[in-house]
Amino acid sequence: MTTLKARVVDVVHETADAHSLVLEPAEGDRDRFSYRPGQFLTVRVPAEDGWAARCYSLCSSPLTDDRLKVTVKRVDGGLGSNWICDNVTAGDVLEVLRPAGTFTPSSLDDDLLLVAGGSGITPVMSILKSCLAGGTGKVALLYANRDERSVIFAGELRSLTEAHPDRLTVVHLLESVQGLPTPATLRSLARPYTGRQAFVCGPEIFMDLVTGTFTDLGMRVHVERFFSLENDPFEEPEAPDEPDADGEAGEIEVEMDGETRTVPWPKSERLLDALLRAGVDAPFSCREGNCSACACVALEGEVTLDANAVLDEQDLAEGLILACQARPVTDRLKITYDG
Repeated sequence: MTTLKARVVDVVHETADAHSLVLEPAEGDRDRFSYRPGQFLTVRVPAEDGWAARCYSLCSSPLTDDRLKVTVKRVDGGLGSNWICDNVTAGDVLEVLRPAGTFTPSSLDDDLLLVAGGSGITPVMSILKSCLAGGTGKVALLYANRDERSVIFAGELRSLTEAHPDRLTVVHLLESVQGLPTPATLRSLARPYTGRQAFVCGPEIFMDLVTGTFTDLGMRVHVERFFSLENDPFEEPEAPDEPDADGEAGEIEVEMDGETRTVPWPKSERLLDALLRAGVDAPFSCREGNCSACACVALEGEVTLDANAVLDEQDLAEGLILACQARPVTDRLKITYDG
């Protein structure tokens, strides 16, 4: 069973239009809620014709917080954000998928440049707290908002800056004071940190501006993009219509959570469906190739991807693939979710 349940133990009103949900995993599901800094949860929400799903980043840190926490900012016309902000209260139980995503640093000891716009601070906050608690590197945060009242986690950021004055630098960009960010402003602010990897999350137009500016400076930029999911990923996939033409199946050797299993892979199935059908608790969200929830690393073998809207050329060169879109080229594939 891929669906998990989490009880809402508290609702925190961060700003006038941003709520944080503090979550407690259902009994027996706690181990399946392990996560890395910067990952997200996929939450099932009601829709007019049944159910839909929306992705919300975890702002909690696996190193400092006993409970998981996601922050949801109300969006005009937003199906999930308005339902959550208007209806979800302490005691409610949500259906979710296991935490997933690749917007996470490979090492907490690296020096990082974090950039957030508005509610894009959510996964960035998870990374920031984790680096300070479990790493040795320095962290710089550029945080853009409309005005001072829009700054989510303002008090927590002040406390962290006071506790780590030699390791954490926070620069606020307020439209009400400095105007909208420009390439010149971003170049000036980023120049002291051009040797660092950058992690960027926020409105798409903001991320495009930051990514273009930082790429021109020669920086490696990681971005977190969410799309409205067209289908309900909580629905179990249908079995393949036709068996393999040659009557044979390949195999997958999969490393996950420190364990290794080998399972069959019918050539007519996508990788994720084959894993789930074999009982492997593989992470996923959109099933459409539009997020990185199902990403894993191919150590041996070769696949083709039906769709890919998130992995760049360097990701692909490093062996990252999307399990929800992968079809076999070779008879055997070895993958890992642990790397």
